[in-house]
Amino acid sequence: MAAKKTAIDPEAVRSALVARFRDAADPVRAKSMQAYMKTTMAFWGVSNGAVRKLCREVFKQHPVATKQDWLAVARHLWRKADHREEWYAAMEWTGLRAARPWQEVDVLPLYEEMIVGSSWWDTVDAIAAHRVGTLLKNDPKAMKPILRRWSKDEHLWKQRTAILSQLTFKEDTDLDLLFATMLPSLERKEFWLRKAIGWALRAQAPYSEAQVLAFVRAHQDQLSGLSKREALKHFPEKTRAALL
Repeated sequence: MAAKKTAIDPEAVRSALVARFRDAADPVRAKSMQAYMKTTMAFWGVSNGAVRKLCREVFKQHPVATKQDWLAVARHLWRKADHREEWYAAMEWTGLRAARPWQEVDVLPLYEEMIVGSSWWDTVDAIAAHRVGTLLKNDPKAMKPILRRWSKDEHLWKQRTAILSQLTFKEDTDLDLLFATMLPSLERKEFWLRKAIGWALRAQAPYSEAQVLAFVRAHQDQLSGLSKREALKHFPEKTRAALL
C-alpha cells in the first residue's frame, strides 16, 4: 500500500527560497532595482532570470499534490514576502505545471489579492496576462462578466487587468469583451489605463486589423494620444496621421 502523501509545509518552501535569495543577493544591484521600480519594498538584487532558475530548483524539492496545498503555499509566499523577488517567486509558484488543472475561477481571489496588494506594473501585468487570462480561457462563461465588472471597478489595477487579460490570445480574442473592458477607461487620465488600452489594441491589431482601426476611429475623440499612438504603431503612416 502506497504511503499517504503529507501536506506540504508553506514555511519550508519560503525558508528554502529566502536562503537561496540571501546567498544570491547583490546589495548594490538591489538599490538600483528598487529605485527603478519606484517602490519602498526592498529587493535582494537578483535578476528575473536567476529568480526563475532558483524557483525551479527549490520548487522541485517541494512537489505539490493538491490544490489546497498549492493555494496555501502561494498565499504564504505572497503574504510573508518582505523583498520583491519573493513576490515574484509566489507568482512563479502559481504557474507551476502541476497547477494547470487547478486554474479555475475559484482561485481568482488569490490573484485579486496579488493585484490589489502590489498595485504596480511588474506584478499586475504578468498576473493579468498569464494568470487571469488563463482563468478566462478555461472558463469564459464565468470570467467574462467578472472582467466586465472589473473594467468599471474603482481600483485602477483591476481595470488594467481586465483590459490586459486577453493580451496573449491573438486570433482567439473575444473582441466584444476586449472593447467592452476599454470603454469605461477611455477618458480616464491615468497613464496606466491609457497605456493598457494602447498596448492591448496594438497587440490585437495583427489579428484584427479592421476591427481595431474601426474602434480607434469610432472613439478617436475619447482616446488619449498615448492610447492612439500605441494602437496605431504598426499601421501605415497615412492612417496614423489621419487619426492622431
